[in-house]
Amino acid sequence: MENAEEFADLVEPFRRELLAHCYRMMGTLDEAEDLVQETFLRAWRSYEAFEGRSSLRVWLYKIATNTCLSARERRARRPLPSGLGPPSDDPFQAPEAPGSTVVWLQPIPDAIVTSGGPADPADIVSSREKLRLALTASLQHLAPRQRAVFILREVLDFPAAEVARMLDISVAAVKSLLQRARAGMALAAPEVAAEPTEPQGRALLEQYMTAFENSDLDALERALRKDAALEMVGYTTWFSGLETCLRYIDQVIGPPGTWRMMPTRANGQPAAGAFLRRADGAYDAFGIAVLTVTSDGISRIVLFAEPGLLPRFGLPSSLPSS
Repeated sequence: MENAEEFADLVEPFRRELLAHCYRMMGTLDEAEDLVQETFLRAWRSYEAFEGRSSLRVWLYKIATNTCLSARERRARRPLPSGLGPPSDDPFQAPEAPGSTVVWLQPIPDAIVTSGGPADPADIVSSREKLRLALTASLQHLAPRQRAVFILREVLDFPAAEVARMLDISVAAVKSLLQRARAGMALAAPEVAAEPTEPQGRALLEQYMTAFENSDLDALERALRKDAALEMVGYTTWFSGLETCLRYIDQVIGPPGTWRMMPTRANGQPAAGAFLRRADGAYDAFGIAVLTVTSDGISRIVLFAEPGLLPRFGLPSSLPSS
């Protein structure tokens, strides 16, 4: 194919799902976007060798997976704080930064990996589950090839023979890698709690945002589960248990009006863009809080204190004084 525009039209429909795939493999949105571009570049350069023995989708996944595997050889895993050690039982101790440079897991906006078109509700729930922050974090504990096989087989439902061709290994090797990956995921993955309905999820997000804006710890307590956990990406310190989490939040929440919140979605989960008030009354972007919600409350808050993330979620970098 000599026409680059024609090729772009051919592969563009696969961008969103390949971005989600590369994100699961790498754990960061920045790297995933770069690797999708690299996938398309490699596909363009080798398109004449594509013989059509597999579908275009399968061929692109083969290129994307191997591009990610090559990149993983030069990179450490992307953790959350809970992946580095046990929770702290001292909410009054200042959070600890890692002793060495850590490249943390990043959230991914739902809007850039979902089509936004009509879909079956069951398909929507399934697609969200496959991007959950807990799943992505657990995948980071697997060796790169185990991770690739687990994603291709368990998340994307490719047949074992197809995965073997993608990775240039035997079907027996695929089955062996999958067995080890399942064992690793069983150790790393948290228990799955009952999912709330859509209205319940939205109500919990609204309750969380309003409580934070009003510095209302009682309302926050009503929104959180007894076993709630709080993680702050950028620090190794994290907290578990309602009382410990609330005691820490009490120290940082400030008076009413210190925070402004805007709703969004990340990793198939409710999320909030957080804005911190300046001395002049305006608000600067602070980060993204991703909530794990269940039928009986919020079980986990993961705060990504990266102001640069908010524009990626379609949110402003600042807000005027209210």
